[in-house]
Amino acid sequence: MKQLPSLTVLFLLLICLRGSAQEEAIVQEGEYGISAGASHYFGDLNPNPRFNRPNIALGAFFRRQFGNYVALRIAGHYAFLGYSDKYNTSNEFMRRRNLSFNTNIWELTLQGDFNFFKFVPGSLYDRYTPYITLGAGVFNYNPYAYYQGKKVYLRELGTEGQGSAAYPNRKPYGTMAVCFPLGVGVKYNLNRNMNLGFEVVYRFTSTDYIDDVSTTYAPDAQPHLLPDGSPTLWYAMQDRSNELGTPIGIKGRQRGYSNQKDSYLFAEIMLSFNLTSYKCPNPGGL
Repeated sequence: MKQLPSLTVLFLLLICLRGSAQEEAIVQEGEYGISAGASHYFGDLNPNPRFNRPNIALGAFFRRQFGNYVALRIAGHYAFLGYSDKYNTSNEFMRRRNLSFNTNIWELTLQGDFNFFKFVPGSLYDRYTPYITLGAGVFNYNPYAYYQGKKVYLRELGTEGQGSAAYPNRKPYGTMAVCFPLGVGVKYNLNRNMNLGFEVVYRFTSTDYIDDVSTTYAPDAQPHLLPDGSPTLWYAMQDRSNELGTPIGIKGRQRGYSNQKDSYLFAEIMLSFNLTSYKCPNPGGL
């Protein structure tokens, strides 16, 4: 009878080892999922920066798992970005500058994800992990603003003299740029098939023209007036300070901050579905 407690402990130990072996036999091959949350812009119109004008971000992704700690992810996103100098109430120059922009962002990225903890779908113990993510990608943008109630695309105007004979060194910027995502996240395994996560990822970019603002005013780049004496659309959009009073757009005066590239951030909730396989446990291990 004295052997009964020892046999009970051994029996429980075998059950635990068998359960552990079954969990180890589950191999996560990858995940596919969707994400939704907020986007925010940082740049010449929001240099401080402030998180006061979030917009929408939506995404879809596929993550290929390499073991329990490392994964490679390809993701596509749509986001809306925008800002206005009217929010810069504490900076008199920026308030009087009176510039604004909106743009749609279409983004494709390739990222590496690195888990802090072992992550095994369906496990009772390894179902949660924080992670870091970093990578590179490309995105499309085309800033616009509203003038007298009409949408005006700014890139084709050359508001800082881009493409004009008067400023040959200022080349028109494109609608594509490179981004470098860097961020953190956390994910939790709901069941063997589904995960819920949250991540915040900052995007460094290769452009300073997401907001169409970068260098100095160039009021002599193009003609000012139409035949009827009204200002040309280009002249009206390159310096909008006159809408609030005396114009400030003197040639050579700072309009933006050319030494600092624009950037943006996504904060999203993520729902993913696991792709798993089953590796038969080794009976010799029990």
